[in-house]
Amino acid sequence: MNWTFFDFAIMGVLIGGVIVAVRLAFRKSPNHAYRAGAAIAVIAAFLLIWINGAVGIIGSENNDANLMFAGVLFISGIGAVLARGEPVKMAKTMYATAIAQALVAVIELIARFGASDPSWPREIVVLTVLFCGLWLLSANRFQKAARELALAG
Repeated sequence: MNWTFFDFAIMGVLIGGVIVAVRLAFRKSPNHAYRAGAAIAVIAAFLLIWINGAVGIIGSENNDANLMFAGVLFISGIGAVLARGEPVKMAKTMYATAIAQALVAVIELIARFGASDPSWPREIVVLTVLFCGLWLLSANRFQKAARELALAG
């Protein structure tokens, strides 16, 4: 890949966004499970943007069907804002994000988006399992944080 100045600028913004988001989450709670849940969610979002923007998940990065992943990120972002960092609500947001990720894959497979790609449907299935796993792991960590905070009073 031949990176342009624009590519480097976008990557800088993404990495800066990851750093800011993780620092904000770490300020929200000293709980290790909460911090892990937040870090996993931020890393999952970063990877989804990076992979989708660099090479595309559905065919090439120019395939308009890849825009469906913006909905996944929208759900996680809006959910996190509405949850206001509360671990129970953050867990629910991560579950909703995993469901959205899986629904995108179902739509892709039914509509056969990217079917002309030689690695179709393997890459869609593998990446969906990877991202759903990350969203679910994040939800699990937020649930653990909620239990620990409830026990601590």
